[in-house]
Amino acid sequence: MENKTGTIKQKIMIDATTEEVYRAYMDSRIHSKFTGSKAKIVPREGGKMAAWDNYITGKNLELVKNKRIVQEWSTSEWPDGYPPSIVTITLRRVGRRTELTMVQSKVPKSQIKDYTEGWKDWYWKPLMEYFKAR
Repeated sequence: MENKTGTIKQKIMIDATTEEVYRAYMDSRIHSKFTGSKAKIVPREGGKMAAWDNYITGKNLELVKNKRIVQEWSTSEWPDGYPPSIVTITLRRVGRRTELTMVQSKVPKSQIKDYTEGWKDWYWKPLMEYFKAR
């Protein structure tokens, strides 16, 4: 039986530098602060990551400081038999802001709608608010 998967693509603009956005996503303390939930990230290739009190788990596959983050990623609600998804975050400087592009591939089709909204509600909105509040 073939597992049905899809891809989520999102792009946002953040009022921060690529360095600040990269650090916020990869630093356990800052990640925990902007999401409001415990995160533990080992910021090196092969390093494990967990966010939202272990709801999200995975590992860093590729890290290009201040430019690109590629992670293996799944949740505690991940369907049995599905491999982890691949999350690719690309950061590009646009003036004084950062354009963040996120592509999450190999997402179980049954979860695409929830995760599409989840990224917006639980990551991008809090991240933008974090930088606005400084």
